[in-house]
Amino acid sequence: MTLLRQDDIAKLEAKVLEALQRGSEDEGARWWERILAGAPDHPKALLALSQRAFRGGDLARARTLLERLVQVDGSDAQQWINLAVVCQGLRDDGGEERAIRGALTVDPSDLLGLLLRAALLERQGKVHAAASAYGAAAKVAPPLAQLNPSLRPAVQRALAFRARYEHRLGTHLDQFLEPYLKDAGGEQVGRFRDSVDIMLGRKHRYDSQSALYHYPGLAPISFFERADFPWLDPIEAATGAIREEFMGALEADGGRTPYLNYAADLPHHQFAELNNSARWSAIHLYQDGLPVARNASRCPLTMELLAGAPLPEQAGRTPSAMFSLLKPQTRIPPHTGVSNARLVTHLPLIVPERCGFRVGNETREWISGRAWVFDDTIEHEAWNLSEQLRVVLIFDIWHPNLSLAERALISAMTLGINAFAASSGGFDL
Repeated sequence: MTLLRQDDIAKLEAKVLEALQRGSEDEGARWWERILAGAPDHPKALLALSQRAFRGGDLARARTLLERLVQVDGSDAQQWINLAVVCQGLRDDGGEERAIRGALTVDPSDLLGLLLRAALLERQGKVHAAASAYGAAAKVAPPLAQLNPSLRPAVQRALAFRARYEHRLGTHLDQFLEPYLKDAGGEQVGRFRDSVDIMLGRKHRYDSQSALYHYPGLAPISFFERADFPWLDPIEAATGAIREEFMGALEADGGRTPYLNYAADLPHHQFAELNNSARWSAIHLYQDGLPVARNASRCPLTMELLAGAPLPEQAGRTPSAMFSLLKPQTRIPPHTGVSNARLVTHLPLIVPERCGFRVGNETREWISGRAWVFDDTIEHEAWNLSEQLRVVLIFDIWHPNLSLAERALISAMTLGINAFAASSGGFDL
């Protein structure tokens, strides 16, 4: 065998190109064969001739050429993928597995390689390993609409297999764990149930997404235990009187404003429909950290009761308290709050049917006179699908897991930010 020099190879490659430009694949293949005869390790010739052999049904030669290619090169995951597909056609599971491993060694996130591994494991009856592999493929796959159409069926198959597996596993675990949950007796098992549902994809994982200021170490809890806030007792007990004060303020109609009032030149995102809209409005009792005199004067009992709550003190931001009014057939879209250093309290005052509120995975209905406390940095949304007005007293409180020293430091930090900005409220923390 006479080895070709580099300039001879270049001339033959030019002849290949000329033949292909004329549409003569057979002639191009002959030139590739000439190159391969004189340069057995030529990657382009090995690839081109392996592809031609595969298209022609000569899987044995395709495999020989591809094995040579990955031996002399192997830097492209697609080379290994091609070899895996050929081995699959030859029903050689061992060769296919080695080729897939080669592809994923080059690129552990190669989607096609992950799909091939999962499909091989499924064919071999290794259900648990296949589910894990399909899950790995699903994690790296972009949304179906962004996928190459040729890959969509394989990704859809991966998602469907994984969903069936998780459903079977979930059914098994529900039955298996039932006696253990009964033995737990009065223990709180809600979080454990949520953990299983999140693992199985039956629920989503929702974490704190503080938009501006995040305090580390505070557990993201959707709804807090009502018993942890005994100071709410007198507020709940006065629900009727608070409602009467609200009605007086509403009739005066001097301080009702849209809940959202973004400037026209600022991004509205999901709130575009409700911005500057009377469908979601508020009568503020505290705003930007200060009492709103005209509304507070009409609600003396409400203000007195709020004084007994652990209201945050952040100059220019909190305390914050208001009557929130949601008109019929109105939805507040999913969103998150600005800081997990404070929580949000709801006291329902007027609640028609078909109203609801979701925080994370938990959905509740307001009941007049029954307050709750939640972390608004976890995604939440609300709706009023009735034909009547819904009204809730809303106010912020310090997160109960912050010490007095931590609260004082956060208050001081806000003063420092305001001093830096040379204006109260210059930063919305």
